[in-house]
Amino acid sequence: MFGHIGNLLVLGLFSTTALAGTPEYRPSFHPDQLKGPPAGRPNQVLVLGSPHLSALPKTFAPDQLEPLLSRLEAWKPEAIAVEAVSGLQCDFMRRNPARYAESVASYCMDTGPAQSATGLDVPAANAEAERLLASWPASPTAAERRRLAAVWLAAGERNSAVVQWLRLPTVERTAADGLTPELVSYLDKRLQRNDESVLVGATLAARLGLERVWAVDDHTADSPTPKDVEKASVEAIMKAWDNPYTKARADADAALQANLGKPGAMLALYRDYNAPGAALQAYHSDFGAALTEPSPQAFGRGYVGYWETRNLRMVANIRDVLGQAPGKRLLAIVGASHKGYYEAYLNQMHDVQLVDVGGALR
Repeated sequence: MFGHIGNLLVLGLFSTTALAGTPEYRPSFHPDQLKGPPAGRPNQVLVLGSPHLSALPKTFAPDQLEPLLSRLEAWKPEAIAVEAVSGLQCDFMRRNPARYAESVASYCMDTGPAQSATGLDVPAANAEAERLLASWPASPTAAERRRLAAVWLAAGERNSAVVQWLRLPTVERTAADGLTPELVSYLDKRLQRNDESVLVGATLAARLGLERVWAVDDHTADSPTPKDVEKASVEAIMKAWDNPYTKARADADAALQANLGKPGAMLALYRDYNAPGAALQAYHSDFGAALTEPSPQAFGRGYVGYWETRNLRMVANIRDVLGQAPGKRLLAIVGASHKGYYEAYLNQMHDVQLVDVGGALR
């Protein structure tokens, strides 16, 4: 009997040892090496990692972005993607409040006033915007732009509404053609927000003669943390983030932000955020540290799972935009911690060519 058990133990030990020694499986199929070339113009994507402008100190002013804007404008993107949740995704999340109520409150605009003004709910307004753009004139009237701005607001696409607002002469930014005084006030206030989706994305779109920006953020991986583990979860993640890489990033940010107000300071900040080593430093500071934090509940691994899922879905939204009319130059503006994931995932696509943002920012 003992001999039989002993044999089983030896076999089990052998199997465990063999499994531990098995080389990690690597697939033989590599989409990033199968890029065509495609028929016609390639899809080119330039990823701009950005600070969240709302978090910058009071020494920041929108006019400091001009050197950045002029360089991006010279690249001549034909589509611009921003880190904002689409109206259609917000509509979906509103229908699932048990999971997404907090996300809706944080990331989604109230479309009620625009729906009352236009008679269009979010799905209908999105369909109407697409219908209008399909036959959009080369030289639209102010009334047509006001109407499209109202429709974009009803669609939950506030940044695209801002593009239309910026394309209107100031004297034409009036309450008419579906825009109520309340909606006009909303758009005027949105222009004053320190938000890269507005001050970089929408501003650049208007300068380039584009009619919209594309909202590609995704929060469908969000879920509320159970109350009984919320405190422990926060403590575990914060402990993981307390590391030398985080301190180095904070010190670098402080030095860059100390120069705000000086000529070229914002361009220098963007160059630093998009430098070749920035993505790996962000990983070591944040996601890599969380991946190895030792809590029994694996809080860090759950956080990394959310982060990877979110970035995959954001990149899928960008790929969808490119697939609708292939052969575009697309500028993707996103929080700098996303940049490495954006580029890694986009590079897997057969019909996507990445462009080095460093060259554009010289």
